[in-house]
Amino acid sequence: QCEEAAYEERWYPAGKWACVTKGEPMYEQSISMSFMKLMRYICKENSVGCYLGMTVPVLNEIHLTKEGTELEREVLTAYYLPGEFQQNPPVPMDPEIHITERAPLRVITRVFYGMTTEETILREISLFWELLGSTDTVLRETYIVAAYENPSIPQRRNEIWFICRA
Repeated sequence: QCEEAAYEERWYPAGKWACVTKGEPMYEQSISMSFMKLMRYICKENSVGCYLGMTVPVLNEIHLTKEGTELEREVLTAYYLPGEFQQNPPVPMDPEIHITERAPLRVITRVFYGMTTEETILREISLFWELLGSTDTVLRETYIVAAYENPSIPQRRNEIWFICRA
């Protein structure tokens, strides 16, 4: 059945993430600047001075304006620290990178491909709401765009995450 594969529910455990918040004029600018900062941290600019290893997905937490018609400027981009660094995360050299303990997360996810712009994200959120129908089990103002590939890949795999209420 096509309908069954439209979305899935997932649970993620609590853990430590390296996070950067940017509020550039365009969503793509914010995520690309944040991703570059996180890549430098992952590659060497950390207190252990070595490559930490890449984990996916990289999360971009977004908020809709009150009207729900556009994205707020501030985007939080987060990289999950690999298992061996969860207990004692290497300190970032960049003061804009913060190590944050995130609570467990239950999400409903749906895959989409291509570039992530404000326009495509708003379209995906809207399509997802049509599929889900009316529900109050998920947040309406905060969403996550999960990226599985480098932002420069044009047909990259992404997911839109609806966050389930605790």
